[in-house]
Amino acid sequence: MEKRLQKEYGKCPAYSQNIKKARNKLGLTQDDLVRKSGVKHTTLTKIESNVVIKPSVQTVAKIAKALGVPMEDLVK
Repeated sequence: MEKRLQKEYGKCPAYSQNIKKARNKLGLTQDDLVRKSGVKHTTLTKIESNVVIKPSVQTVAKIAKALGVPMEDLVK
């Protein structure tokens, strides 16, 4: 499954918007998500603003877990 996710996720730059939407839907600030996920604030900011176009699968997995959504929801 991880290889499939890596392929899909590399093709979908819109995942940054999906992360932001999921975070906002839960009423979380970036600081809240940073605390819950363990991802650095600068990393999250760069992901959400499309500066980092392809973060690691591990980073996306941490964010998905903190948001309580499957990783697949963030990469579609």
